[in-house]
Amino acid sequence: MIQVFADRDALSQAAAELFARQAQSAVTAQGRFSVLLAGGETPRRTYELLALEPFRSQIPWPEVHLFWGDERCVPADDPSSNALMAHRAFIDSLLLSPEQLHPIRCDRMPDRAAANYEAELRRFFGAQPPRFDLVFLGLGEDGHTASLLPGSEALQEEIRWTAVTRRANEHFSRITVTSPLINQAALVVFLVAGRSKADVLQSILAATDQQQYPAQLIKPLRGTLYWWVDREAAAVFR
Repeated sequence: MIQVFADRDALSQAAAELFARQAQSAVTAQGRFSVLLAGGETPRRTYELLALEPFRSQIPWPEVHLFWGDERCVPADDPSSNALMAHRAFIDSLLLSPEQLHPIRCDRMPDRAAANYEAELRRFFGAQPPRFDLVFLGLGEDGHTASLLPGSEALQEEIRWTAVTRRANEHFSRITVTSPLINQAALVVFLVAGRSKADVLQSILAATDQQQYPAQLIKPLRGTLYWWVDREAAAVFR
């Protein structure tokens, strides 16, 4: 489903409302709510709203478990850290226990970090399928999502839930979850904002079976996929 919002603020508000609804529903049904967070700038305002009223009171925070879709392997206090952004945006103002937070710790030894994160995911889901209640994803101008980068071997992964990727021009590696994990989710929502994303968004949504971009790998097996975009990102195909 594709939905176009007037601007980034409207998109962020709708995403926060969705988070609250999904949290309430999941906790009522199964006693906990698991969400995979996106990095980057687009979801930042959504996260800020979650810590404010009315969402702060609507969300059953003690039963919320936060995971990350990807992380740059930099020190924890590096401004480019996805976990740091989320902490500053909303987590630090909430009374969440350490057991509710599942960051990717990968400033050193990326291969081991990827294995450790997969082990944590498997401990959390146990014998059940790894079915996140909600997954937020972003979209890069090159069509990447999470850190599933163009040309990466991670795009071919069919079994493992995590992988190491790296851009040629970056001095750090990245840890990402893989499409086999994301595609188990109950609800996956791409949050896309800005005119710079319009061309790649059009290409992805107009594509048939030919895979050109990593984001095209995201096809929930038994879940729902939303594309929520602001008017600027939708400019080309409107």
